[in-house]
Amino acid sequence: MTERSKATLRPDNSFEFVTIAAARARQLLRGCIPKVEGSLKPARRALQEVVSGAIEHSERPVAAPAKPAK
Repeated sequence: MTERSKATLRPDNSFEFVTIAAARARQLLRGCIPKVEGSLKPARRALQEVVSGAIEHSERPVAAPAKPAK
């Protein structure tokens, strides 16, 4: 990432930005506590969290939890 102000911290790569926000939206849908005030919609809140810098990402993706067998 390049040097940017904290108010508009966004990855240079759009794919990375969307991937991080999507992963955070899934967390919010599962009941995680939001890290910033904003929209009630999980996808929009996730975007706001990534842009604000409240979400730190790692180079290694986190695996999704296994779905229970039916």
